Amino acid sequence: MTTTTRPKQEKVYLKVISTLWLLFLSGLAVLILYIYAVSINFLNLFGELPNMRTLENPKSSLSSELYSADNQMLGKYFRENRSPIDYEDLPENFVHALMATEDIRFEEHSGIDPEAMVRVFGSLMIGSSKGGGSTITQQLAKNLFRTRGEELNTGYLNDKPGFRTLIHKTKEWIMAVKLEQSYTKREIIVMYLNIFEFGSNAFGVQSAAKTFFGKNASDLEVQESAVLVGLFKNPNFYSPKFNPENSKRRRNVVLSQMVKYDFLPAEEYEKLKDTDIKLNYRVENQNIGLAPYFRTEASKFLLKWCRENGYDLYADGLKIYTTIDSRMQRYAEQAVEEHMKDRQKEFFSHWKGRNPWIDRQGKEIPNYLESAIKRTDRYRRLHARFDGDQDSINYYLNKKIPMTIFTWDGEKEVVMSPMDSLKHYKHFLQTGFMAMEPQTGHIKAWVGGINYKHFKYDHVKQGARQPGSTFKPFLYTAAIENGYYPCYEVIDTQVCIPLSDGTMWCPNNADNKFSGEKFTLRKALAESVNSISAFLVNKLGAETLVKTAKRMGISTPLEANPSLALGVNDVTLYDMVGAYGTFVNNGTWTEPNFITRIEDKHGNVLAEFVPRTVESLSEETAYMMVHMLKAAAEPGGTAYYGLRHRNGLKNEIGGKTGTTQNYSDAWFMGITPDLVAGAWVGGDDRSIHFRTIALGQGNKLAMPIYGSFMQKVYADKTLEVSKDPFPKPSTPLSVELDCSKYNNGMQIDSTQRDEFYQLPTKIDLDAI
Repeated sequence: MTTTTRPKQEKVYLKVISTLWLLFLSGLAVLILYIYAVSINFLNLFGELPNMRTLENPKSSLSSELYSADNQMLGKYFRENRSPIDYEDLPENFVHALMATEDIRFEEHSGIDPEAMVRVFGSLMIGSSKGGGSTITQQLAKNLFRTRGEELNTGYLNDKPGFRTLIHKTKEWIMAVKLEQSYTKREIIVMYLNIFEFGSNAFGVQSAAKTFFGKNASDLEVQESAVLVGLFKNPNFYSPKFNPENSKRRRNVVLSQMVKYDFLPAEEYEKLKDTDIKLNYRVENQNIGLAPYFRTEASKFLLKWCRENGYDLYADGLKIYTTIDSRMQRYAEQAVEEHMKDRQKEFFSHWKGRNPWIDRQGKEIPNYLESAIKRTDRYRRLHARFDGDQDSINYYLNKKIPMTIFTWDGEKEVVMSPMDSLKHYKHFLQTGFMAMEPQTGHIKAWVGGINYKHFKYDHVKQGARQPGSTFKPFLYTAAIENGYYPCYEVIDTQVCIPLSDGTMWCPNNADNKFSGEKFTLRKALAESVNSISAFLVNKLGAETLVKTAKRMGISTPLEANPSLALGVNDVTLYDMVGAYGTFVNNGTWTEPNFITRIEDKHGNVLAEFVPRTVESLSEETAYMMVHMLKAAAEPGGTAYYGLRHRNGLKNEIGGKTGTTQNYSDAWFMGITPDLVAGAWVGGDDRSIHFRTIALGQGNKLAMPIYGSFMQKVYADKTLEVSKDPFPKPSTPLSVELDCSKYNNGMQIDSTQRDEFYQLPTKIDLDAI
């Protein structure tokens, strides 16, 4: 080769090198200018980037969590079921599985992995696929800032073919780099795992672990972590619930990646690769879990509080602490289920071959179902859809369709019409139960019905029904306050009271008989004698009874009629339990309450709640009423056999049964020093009930729920609910409670009475 040729070759070589450098530098300059243009949305060509405030405070929707008094999670309020988790709570095997599968150089790059980008670019050039090039940080940017959402992609070039994907990727590169500058690697991992949607309404790894495996994320085993990491590729296609074979294959890919990068021994992979995925699958929703009726009622209060204080219950990750005790709640739900399942079987047998909706003459109500269906949401939707055309409405109401129905033997898949479904559900008895700590008003247990999924109506606070004889203690309280006393005697005879319309009100006793015997007020209340109540309301006036009941917390409308003495006006179980708490709490009514405090997602206390109190009764009146109510659980009382023998409760208990006319409503209210509780049982409609008092009375239908609940509570020594007697008043009583000391048990006349009331200043309280 000549010497002249060599310089020419060198010149060509240098020219090529210079050209390549020029092209490279020009391309680099163009890339930099392009990225800068995207970052500032030059001429609105590319759409906006998330602002710096969003970057500094990235926000994802967090579930608000409801906790019991014993720190058990009762449930969540969410649009997206998401519970945040800290890095320290992540199992190491999950982090290893994630990095091995999604981003092995995560700890090395600064948001963008050049090696992965070159690999993807080369794959595209030769028409093959070697995996994605997005880093974990890029994926976080895409999900966290919604970089592909319409609100950030309104630029002129966003709708041009070929530009949209490039602009999306560019924004993700930019935001990934900014995230890496603002957060540590651990913080990025945690943010990504807390926002990712794993399917089945599970957002974040903690919710996913609960949904698919029924455990906390910290307890995940390596094969379970691999299943969840496999969902990052496609949550639906690789769902372990709905596509188990796909999920198994993807799990094994994740495990093999862990072997490749020395996160998992090969021999362990060999053991795991053929095993099936074992799920404990449960999608969290408001229909399942502990205290669903309570959670719904609590949400009403919480939504109001959030509106007034600028929070979003479904997105701000609030921590709400309640008064409910998870153990007592569980015992209450068990007591309801055990008793109502048994009584429903009896109810079906009682009405076999007949429909249970009857009028006062015992005849079936005509067109009952046709009227009842018009009160349903389904009917209203059909009415709106067909503009009131009854033929079309009736067609769909009677068209058989697949549905899931409730039975006490579990849900059943059936094919029936909406009318058939309504008929099925109208045969069920319903219930409500609530237990409260009288000194604080803290509600400890709340059961609003027999099954929340199928019967949403709450019979504790939402529904109000006639209380029957459980209303009588308010009348006897008014009597005590007006100079009567537990040993005061009244003859059991018919009492007739003139009404404003010129008629007479002459109530009968439950057995339609009058004995002519003398009853002390204590015995009359224990045996629920109606004639004695009529005597008292005639003497005191119905207005006095209304005022007394209202003062003790009854909030529903009460009419000042003599029949109110027998509990004819509707009340809520919620109010009744609160009112009975006044007797135990030395005469102080404490508003029933269920929220103690609310914290933000960082644990800062936003609000604490203190219940209202009213000094409703004197301490003496309250104690005398406790003494009166205790008679129901003594020999001869309506609660004696059930509580003492069936449930084996030997401690001091006060109570009152209630049964309304035609046995539509059965009640029981029970008091102990530590707990006040009430139970109601009846049909959704008043026309649905047993036909005999033997089956429909309060001590048969409602009291067993209370007895079973208290039996379970006392058996749980962790609850520390005492069996101590009711505490004595702080000062001596002005009235003797031992009726044998009253003139040898005979009623003293009014002149003797005033003299007898001058008791010694010190009474032997142990003898009372």
